[in-house]
Amino acid sequence: MSEWPQGWSGDGSGRYGRGSGSAEPEGARAMPQVRRGAPGAGGPPPYDEPPLPPGLSPRGTVPRQQASQGYDDYDDGYNTGQVYGRGNGGPGGGDHGPGGPGGPGPRPVRPKNWKRRITIGLVTLIVLLLAVGIGTYIWADSKLRNEVDLSKVEDRPGGGKGTNYLIVGSDSREGMSDEDKKKLHTGSADGRRTDSMILLHVGENGNTMVSLPRDSWVTIPAFTGSESGRRIPQSQNKLNASYSSEGPGLLVRTIEYNTGLKIDHYAEIGFDGFANLVDGVGGVEIDIPQDMKDKKSGNDLKKGEQTLNGQQALAFVRQRYGLAGGDLDRTKNQQKFLSALANKAASPSTIMNPFKLYPTMGAGLDNLVVDKDMSLWDVKDMFFAMKSVSGGDGKQMNMPISNPGLATSKGSAVQWDMAKVKQLMSELKNDDKVTVSNN
Repeated sequence: MSEWPQGWSGDGSGRYGRGSGSAEPEGARAMPQVRRGAPGAGGPPPYDEPPLPPGLSPRGTVPRQQASQGYDDYDDGYNTGQVYGRGNGGPGGGDHGPGGPGGPGPRPVRPKNWKRRITIGLVTLIVLLLAVGIGTYIWADSKLRNEVDLSKVEDRPGGGKGTNYLIVGSDSREGMSDEDKKKLHTGSADGRRTDSMILLHVGENGNTMVSLPRDSWVTIPAFTGSESGRRIPQSQNKLNASYSSEGPGLLVRTIEYNTGLKIDHYAEIGFDGFANLVDGVGGVEIDIPQDMKDKKSGNDLKKGEQTLNGQQALAFVRQRYGLAGGDLDRTKNQQKFLSALANKAASPSTIMNPFKLYPTMGAGLDNLVVDKDMSLWDVKDMFFAMKSVSGGDGKQMNMPISNPGLATSKGSAVQWDMAKVKQLMSELKNDDKVTVSNN
């Protein structure tokens, strides 16, 4: 082995590319140079270099024992134009950088995951709808007036199939100003009376609305007043007297006693609440059968289809004078309008429009008095049942009457046809198809 000339160094200056940490490229190895001054070269090296550490070649990577005799890989200063020492793909790597012939090229663009985005959007929408729905339910439930305790009603009959609602329109003037009373022609009478009583049966064989005339002559059974605590003896009187005496409790007791049908739920609305509810849905379209005018109720309507506002609607359902059938014709008008009102309140145009839905619910629930066990779902079922009746899926009728002008100690009253009443109540209790007619 020959010794390296004195003055050569292994500090890395013999590497290709100043500061390079890479090995000599293959192209440079293919053209070894004869080191001048080395044994066999015939002369001294053209310049001095610091000595290398023992055992290293000028490149700093090949052991001295493995170096070729008479040849060396030392760079003689000739540059082929390539830049070494930065590593493939590194910054400034020339052709080896990103996008170059030898580099990795630009990053691929990932296609947008529309399926994932749509799924996230749908989930978000569902969560928002659930939140709105739950919030609306909590708000509406807080406004429902569960004030009537049917558990205090005495000697109740056994239940049957289907669900029976007692819907009462009272002459309550609660919360009305003197101006409201004058506008709605309600007067300022004291006491409590009912202007309408409707028995709504909801069952598998169609829904049935049966109006109970307020002047019906019935037996008012013995009753212990829930508020007064006094014992009321049994008597014969008009149906409306039971409500005037002890309110909803005795009214339910009297109807159950005279029909044998158990009342599952009770719902009552007053004058102001009824008018506000009609205005809340934006008015109700109805076909007026004839010109109607009544000073007491304030009704003044022309024959034909028209949209009634709250004031007009209240006058329409309250009129009893000037009608051929008197109170019996009034009950027919009440059923007709309530079905139309329910149809409007339960329509998609109301339910899907928050600007109608919330005013309607607010007006209705603020003034709707129900029993303690009646939920919002029961209220919804009641409205949809009335809607179905107006759509032809059910029957509207008065309680079968045998004498509309019965002379009594309390004045003229309405006498029921008890044979037909018994048959009708049996059909309702067993949820059979109603075949009884009130003609």
